[in-house]
Amino acid sequence: MAARLLLKSAVRAAVTCRAAPVSVLTRGMAAGGIPTDDEQATGMEKIVMQAIREGTDPYNMFKPKQYAGSKLDPHLVPSITNKRIVGCVCEEDNTGVVWFWLHEGEAQRCPSCGAHYKLVAHELPH
Repeated sequence: MAARLLLKSAVRAAVTCRAAPVSVLTRGMAAGGIPTDDEQATGMEKIVMQAIREGTDPYNMFKPKQYAGSKLDPHLVPSITNKRIVGCVCEEDNTGVVWFWLHEGEAQRCPSCGAHYKLVAHELPH
């Protein structure tokens, strides 16, 4: 009985309280498609996407370039100071890491395997 009473009052309210017709909303697909990541990006994400489009890597997110490790083509190590500690895995199957300090200036050698490393200045993106 109570259910029938609620149903009747709901129908009566829907019939008598009709509002003016509402215009149909257009969806994203009808208005030109789904926005791309570039169109939706804001803040730091937008800055990073623009930098990647320009070919720079502002936060060193990508794998570093491969260098021969020779005196003429040393491994480049970015740093915001004038020295940095570097770890060298001298052989591919080695389980130990040889740690040494790399200072600004000419290329330096790993004390164990002889690979050359050079410190290069790096600026923070912000």
